[in-house]
Amino acid sequence: MKVRELVDKLGGVLAQGDPDFSIEGVRSAEDARSADLVFAETPAAATQAWASGAGAVVLHAALAKDRPLGKSVIVAVQPKLWFALAARVLQCGGVESGVHPAASVADNATLGPQVSVAAGAVIGDDAKVGARTLIGAGAVIGRGVRVGADCRIYPRAVLYPETVLGDRVVVHAGAVLGADGFGYVRDKTTGAYTQFPQQGTLVIEDDVEIGANSTIDRGALKETRIGRGTKIDNLVHVGHNCEIGANVILVALTGISGSSTVGEGAVIAGQVGIGDHAHVGPGVILGGQAGVFNGKSLTNEGHKPGTVFFGTPARPLKEVLREQAVLSRLAKERNRTPRGTKGEDKEA
Repeated sequence: MKVRELVDKLGGVLAQGDPDFSIEGVRSAEDARSADLVFAETPAAATQAWASGAGAVVLHAALAKDRPLGKSVIVAVQPKLWFALAARVLQCGGVESGVHPAASVADNATLGPQVSVAAGAVIGDDAKVGARTLIGAGAVIGRGVRVGADCRIYPRAVLYPETVLGDRVVVHAGAVLGADGFGYVRDKTTGAYTQFPQQGTLVIEDDVEIGANSTIDRGALKETRIGRGTKIDNLVHVGHNCEIGANVILVALTGISGSSTVGEGAVIAGQVGIGDHAHVGPGVILGGQAGVFNGKSLTNEGHKPGTVFFGTPARPLKEVLREQAVLSRLAKERNRTPRGTKGEDKEA
């Protein structure tokens, strides 16, 4: 893609170089080639970028003053973000459209322009796939699924019937979207379990990314919803009827039970467990392996912005550290005090 096209699309200023220079990809400064783009946010990184083989560099205006000749130089307020956005644009631009002969597409499915469907993919009845979307090998797009424009559905991902995806959604390999939730009714007489109806929907809003082998259940009688811009790591589970806000981060091995909510901008670290009908407020940061009990609400109210919650039940990290310090001190004091009574073993 020509550098002027990227600047027109992403903003910034071309401070030096040929507007028609073609950028083919992004790389680190150590590995960059003449058609690659690199970024710099520090003086040291800028020096490395100038010395690299890259044909284009994006960086802050202050770092571009001593630029050498021979490279295309883009000035941006957030160079790393500009670099990441450029990478996404370049990646999408390299996909060839068309339906592979070994794919199966229902006669009444609707494919937008420049859609790519790889070998072994299945697109069911009444499904709709938006423009420039890629459906990977072996992926399954179920009956009545709606997939927006510029999405990337990687190999072996499964979208159950009636699941809805917005635009620019990325679903990595092995992810399962819209499966039945884990909801059962127990017969008090026999002890047998009968599934509670799992006939709701799953809605994934624009710009969401879902990691490999993650699972998100459909609603039971209503919907599960993942908010715009949320990023979900590998091996995450979101239960039925959950509502995840915009721009939330869910890190690997997190599990969120049914009918829970997570507010906008929250950060949920690895191996966090959230019980059913719980609420995690906007902007809350949960540290690794933290836990929120069933029905409980955790918010930033009364705490400084950026407070990290830790432990089970989750509470401010400083509080957890004080508790651990007290326990450690008590243990040391106990070990220093000999029991000394007859018939008891003395501690070493």
